[in-house]
Amino acid sequence: MSSLDLDADVVALTAALVDIPSESRQEKAVADAVEATLRALPHLEVVRDGHTLVARTQLGRDSRVVIAGHLDTVPANDNLPSRLDGDDLWGLGSCDMKGGVAVALRAAAHVPAPVRDVTYVFYEAEEIEASANGLGRLARERPELLAGDFAILMEPSNAVIEAGCQGSLRVDVVTRGERAHAARSWMGDNAVHRLAPLLQRLAEHQARTPVIDGLTYREGVNAVGVSGGVASNVVPDEARLSVNYRFAPDRTEEEALAYLRGLFEGYEVVVTDSAPGAMPGLDRPAAAAFVEAMGGKVNPKFGWTDVAQFTSLGVPAVNFGPGDPLLAHKQDERVPVAQLRDVEQRLQAWLGGEGGQG
Repeated sequence: MSSLDLDADVVALTAALVDIPSESRQEKAVADAVEATLRALPHLEVVRDGHTLVARTQLGRDSRVVIAGHLDTVPANDNLPSRLDGDDLWGLGSCDMKGGVAVALRAAAHVPAPVRDVTYVFYEAEEIEASANGLGRLARERPELLAGDFAILMEPSNAVIEAGCQGSLRVDVVTRGERAHAARSWMGDNAVHRLAPLLQRLAEHQARTPVIDGLTYREGVNAVGVSGGVASNVVPDEARLSVNYRFAPDRTEEEALAYLRGLFEGYEVVVTDSAPGAMPGLDRPAAAAFVEAMGGKVNPKFGWTDVAQFTSLGVPAVNFGPGDPLLAHKQDERVPVAQLRDVEQRLQAWLGGEGGQG
């Protein structure tokens, strides 16, 4: 695969990236193209790990920022190749998140002497199970490659900074009873019926709204599934209520689990999935300088993103990229041309020293 043309504008570069299919676990072609492109830039030190690329400046600056974006997409849905239609570039991955990758690649090429050292990370397998995630693999096995004072994840955020992210905890709350023939139900104990007080607790639950670094994070505890029963003529002896807790980043996974165990005291609680949140870290100098340079507007991130990978390494991180996250994974995925150009201009200006140094 030949290299990408970084002299093309950000819209054309995004289109070129979209037109290289890169469904999760099939990122070789796009990773090869990105690698060839980065290795042609003499001011960068390039490392490849699987289909994940890390490119770093080594200028001896006082601080280092990490700029990251994933290369993979969800499966195609009759939305390839890319097409430019009016004010939007359409196509699989245009929003999530090849537009952000194009912005980062252009910055890597056109800001060769940034006021902060920069580590660019372009990684594989973000859209599938966490164990395959290229950024997570680096965090576990080669954390020195992700070292920095601040990180920017180029996830679509409508060109507005979204700081930190919520954690996510899923549990099954289990009720138990006794089987019986449905025609003689009084001989048993219906485990599904025992879920009723749990559902009432959730319906009456008041979500926390903690303020962190001046941002209000709104939590949520919700029933997301119910299972139980073995046959239509048998009183069920076990039922499970699946609960998802989106918790603010001021709580650890352990604290979030303790909170749910308290909420469901007296019931068996089984963890089925857990991911930590990410503190915004807006008091860090590099983060504060970035917020100021971007106009000062910051929203909390509702949902989980890979900024949590950086938090686990002690690196504060924000989401900042072109595109509406509500369009991610949709057949009509697209990214506004104006946002691509706006995010590119502001990021390059900040890297070049406009808006202050952190």
